[in-house]
Parts: sequence; C-alpha cells; structure tokens
Amino acid sequence: MKQILLRAGKGPFEVVSAEDTLLRNVIGTNAGNLIFSVASQRILQTAETTVTADRFIIESRGAGRINERYDAYVIPLANAFRLSYEPILIRLTQLVRQLRIPVVILGVGAQSNVRYETARLRPIEATVKAFVSAVLDRSPSIGVRGELTLDYLNGLGFRDVEVIGCPSLFIHGGDLVIHKRLPALDRDARLAINVSPYVRAMGPIIARHVERYPNLTYIPQDLDTLELLLWGPGEAHDGVDPTDPRPIHLAHPLFRDDKVRFFVDPAPWFKFLSGVDFSFGTRIHGNIAALIARTPAVVLAHDSRTLELARYFEIPHRLMSDVGPDLDAADLYAEADFDPFNRGHAARFAAFTGFLERSGLDHAFRSPAPEPDFATRMAATPFPPAVTMASLVAAHGLSGRIKRARRQVRRWARLRWVRRVRIALARVGDRSRGTGPT
Repeated sequence: MKQILLRAGKGPFEVVSAEDTLLRNVIGTNAGNLIFSVASQRILQTAETTVTADRFIIESRGAGRINERYDAYVIPLANAFRLSYEPILIRLTQLVRQLRIPVVILGVGAQSNVRYETARLRPIEATVKAFVSAVLDRSPSIGVRGELTLDYLNGLGFRDVEVIGCPSLFIHGGDLVIHKRLPALDRDARLAINVSPYVRAMGPIIARHVERYPNLTYIPQDLDTLELLLWGPGEAHDGVDPTDPRPIHLAHPLFRDDKVRFFVDPAPWFKFLSGVDFSFGTRIHGNIAALIARTPAVVLAHDSRTLELARYFEIPHRLMSDVGPDLDAADLYAEADFDPFNRGHAARFAAFTGFLERSGLDHAFRSPAPEPDFATRMAATPFPPAVTMASLVAAHGLSGRIKRARRQVRRWARLRWVRRVRIALARVGDRSRGTGPT
C-alpha cells in the first residue's frame, strides 16, 4: 500500500464543526482551499494508495518521520508566490530539503494583477527560487496553475515547469460538461454570488442584485465572515461602516434577510449549488464549486489568481476593471459560452494526469476505485450544514470569551507573520535605495 502525505487542513471524510473550523483555521483562511484539497484527495486515493492530510503542519524536525512513513509528499497550493506567504514558503523549503521522498507540487500560482506584472515579487525571488529548487531536486517538474506562473518561473531560470491548472476541476475526472438550464435569467432565478470582501467595486453590484433578484444567496469564504455569523462582530470588524454595500456587516440586507450561507465542507456546498441556476462573483473557487456541481458560473477576475485559472480552464469571465455598477447577472448568463470549457476539459485532464504519472503518482481514474466509492462515502458523511444567521450566538460568558480570545491569538500570530515580512522587505528596499541605516 502506497502512503501519500497531502498538504490539507483535514481528511475528506473528517467532520469538523463550524466553530472548530474557525478556531483551528481548518480552511487555511479561505474555504476555497477545501475545494482543491478534497479534489486532490479524491484523485489520489486508490485501492492501492492511502492519502493522509498533514493538517497544515510544517515542522522540519518531523522530516524523519515523514521519510519513514510516506512514499510521497503532495502539496497543492494556491497563490503561494506572494509577499505575505513568504514565511510559509521558507518553512516548507526547510522541510522539503530534509525529505528523501518525492515532493510533488499539485498546482501553484504567482500573485499579481490582471496585467501579470511581477515586479512586485522581486523581494521574494530568492525565497521562491530556494523553494522551487528544493522541490525539483525531488520531482521531475513543478505543476503551476497557468500562464503567468509558467512565465514567472521561466524568468527565474526554471524550465521544468508544467501548466496543470488546479486539481479542483478534475474531481470528476474527465467527465464535466456545463449546460445552461434556463434560456434566460428572470427575476425569480436562483442566483449564488461570491465576493472577495476587499474588492470595493463589488459593493454597488451587490446592492443592485439584492434589489432585483429576491432569490439571491451570498456564499462567503473568509474566516472573518465565519466569525461574524457564529459570534457576531469582533475586533476584525471594528470600524466597519454599517452602510457599506458590501456584505461585511450584520446590517447588510443579505445578512438581515438570512440570505448568507457559509459552507465548511465541499459536499454540502456542491449540493446547494446544484440547486441554483447561476453563480457569479470574484471568488475563483466559489465559481469552480458551482462548475463542479454542473451549474453555470462566470468569474469576475480582479487579479492574476482569478484570471490565470479562468483563462486556462476557459471559464467564462470578465475583468472587474471592465464592469460597472450596472452589471446584471442576466447579461453575464446570456453571454456566457461554455463550449470552450467543455471541449477542452478532456485535454486538460489528460495533461493533469500525465503530470501525475510522470511524478510517479497513481490516480483514481486509472486504477480501480477504493471501496466504498469516494462519492458514496462523501454523500454518507454527516457534514455540518451551512452556517447561517440562525447560527449566530453572542459570545457571552467565560466560555465565549475564551473561544474568541483563542481565535484572536491565532489572528494576531498570522498578522505578525505578515508584519515581519513587510518590515524585512521595507528594510531591503531602503538599503537598495541607499536610504536605510548604514
């Protein structure tokens, strides 16, 4: 039996309550991470292969145990080549350098804008090079999400790079076709919208759709919104304008009218989206979740992370810079053409599985499926329902204060990482300009 260690917050059939998801940050700050981690586990789990989640633990001192117990370490990543992620890349590099087993990167992206400008990544070039070099010492190539990241790593001198997209859209293997279920969207259409809270231009678009579409549901993905739904406003919500048109406060109509659903597991998320007519918004994996559920979706791309995946998979998309406050989901739906997505899926799946095979990995779509079948087990697992306004309980009393304090300590630790990186980068910049201390 082959043993694979997978970078993931939890196992695919592991039930974790919404509150523990928040406290332990099982989703890695963004529920979209669940989509590609579960897909990776579904793809790699076979009758002859067992996949174990590493629970996001990165400890170089544990390298010996990993070498003894596992045959490969598989790391699916998101936009990991970004300034704020540098501390994690450094720790991953330290661990990888001590491993004697194959290390496979199952999709990674560089973070930039929609113009694919990578000059802002220069301060972390040494870190990226060290990480990629360590991986390539243990793998024939590195899998990246799209054209930006391919060009970025080529520019750093790496040639053993393959575009494989993201494992999320291969959760059904090569079988994924999207068809529109309605000839057009009317006022009664069931819509799902996803929003990156920091994209301010989405505010008026959301307000327009709240007014025009009574069957609109907002599906958030960030930890701060999960905290808001479970415990009410905390320190992360201090200073939020209660009139802000973005759904970042409890006074927003989407919260007030109980039209918010936060999923802490992919299976209930897919099931819900299978019952809507259309999904759209700025979250790449929010819309990928809809496509996995075979529901039409359109991405509003606001950065390279969303754009390069939309381009690679030929997901219908628009740039946020090209849309105005009068954007209407009905128009997005009408213009969306899924033929390129459908026609190209088999070839993209073949490229993905070819990468796996060259990396020495088997996959469930070539070998006999494990028993019981992955999808059957997923359907039978009692995952928590979506978190809604009904979940909101005030964090009163000693127990509530302790829980919120634990959450805040973790948040402060995460922010300290980012702050340390920014300070270090600022010092490097000052020295390069001759303005720093001598």
